[in-house]
Amino acid sequence: MASENVVLSANQSDVEPCFTAQAAYEAAISARAAAESASSRMFPPAVRRGVKAIKREGLIDGFEDIIGARGALREVLDLVRTVAPTDSTALIEGETGTGKELIAHAIHEHSTRRHRPFVKVNCAAIPLGLLESELFGHERGAFTGAVTRKVGRFEAANQGTLFLDEVGDIPPELQPKLLRVLQDGEFERLGSTQTQRANVRLVAATNRDLAKLVAQNQFRRDLYYRLNVFPIPLPPLRARSGDIPLLVMHFVRTYSERMHKQIEWIPREVMEALVDHSWPGNIRELQNFIERSVILANGKTLRPPIGELRQTTEIDSLQPITLQEVERHHICKTLEQAHWVIGGPTGAALRLGLKRSTLYARMQKLGIFKANQVAGNCSSRSE
Repeated sequence: MASENVVLSANQSDVEPCFTAQAAYEAAISARAAAESASSRMFPPAVRRGVKAIKREGLIDGFEDIIGARGALREVLDLVRTVAPTDSTALIEGETGTGKELIAHAIHEHSTRRHRPFVKVNCAAIPLGLLESELFGHERGAFTGAVTRKVGRFEAANQGTLFLDEVGDIPPELQPKLLRVLQDGEFERLGSTQTQRANVRLVAATNRDLAKLVAQNQFRRDLYYRLNVFPIPLPPLRARSGDIPLLVMHFVRTYSERMHKQIEWIPREVMEALVDHSWPGNIRELQNFIERSVILANGKTLRPPIGELRQTTEIDSLQPITLQEVERHHICKTLEQAHWVIGGPTGAALRLGLKRSTLYARMQKLGIFKANQVAGNCSSRSE
C-alpha cells in the first residue's frame, strides 16, 4: 500500500503537494492545497490532472507574494484590487501575525505609486519621545542629541505610500498632528516653524478595536473616521485553515533552502495536525514553528514537535475568549449539525432563531464561508 505522505517536489523552485493514497489526495483537492510542479514525472497522470485543476481554481494571480487559495483571503484580495488604484486611506484590521504588512505592500504594488517609496513605521515599537521625530523629522538643536537635521517618514514617503503599523498605539497627544497631515498634507519638523508638504498615500494597520478605543476616549473620533475610509478586515489563520498546507510547504521550502537541507516528505498525520491546530499566533506562529521543525529535521522527512502544539492548545484553553469568538464557534457548530443548510425547517437559521439574511450577514462578518466547509473553515472541521 502506498504511504500517505505529502510530497515536496525535487525542483527547489517549485513545491507540489501530492497525497499518493486516494483518501489523502481527495483531502488535498478539498483544501485546494496544491500547486503544479515542473517535475511532473514524479507523479502519476491522474494526480497531475487533479493538481492542474487545483491550480486553476486556487492560485492567486497578481499576488505572487501572498500564499492562499480561496474563501476569506480571496475576499481580502478583491478589496485590495478595488482600493489600490485610488489614493484613499486604507485601514487593515486583524490579529497579530495575520500578514497585515504583506497586504499593505500589495496595495502599494497595485497602485499608481508602485515605483515610488514604500515606507513603514511600527508605531508600537517607537517610544513617544521619538515617534514624533520619526514621523515628521526634526531640525538640528530641536532637542538634546539632535545634532543634525533629520527627514521624517512622511517626507521620505513623498509621492509614495506610508504604512503605519499598529496605528492604535499612537499616543493621544500626537494624534492631532497626524490628523492634520492626513487632511491637509502639511506638517512642521520638530524645532521648525516652516511648513512642509508631503503627497503621501496612507495605509494603516491595527490589531486593536479602534471603535472601542474611541468610545473609551483613548483615540480621536475624527482621526478614526479619517483612517477608516476603506477598512480591510484580515481573517485569522483559523478562519482559512484550508490554506495551511500551502503555507506549510512554502515555509518548508524556504527554510530548507536557507539551511541547505533537502526535505521531500511530510507525513499525512503531521499535515493533519498542523491543519487542526488553532494557531492563536496566526501565520507568524506557523512560520516560526516550521522554521524550528526544519532545524530539527535530520533526514528527508519533516517530523515537527507536534507535542508542543498540544501544549499550546491546552494553555490557550485556559485563556478567556471574546464574545465574538464564542458566537463564531456556536454558529459553526450549528452549521455543521445542519449539514450547512441555511434555510428551511431543519436549517441553521431556524435552529439559531435568526432570519436567513441575518445569519448570512453574521457569517460574513465572522469570516465563516460555506464554500470552505470541507477545508475546515470552522474551529473544528466537519467530518
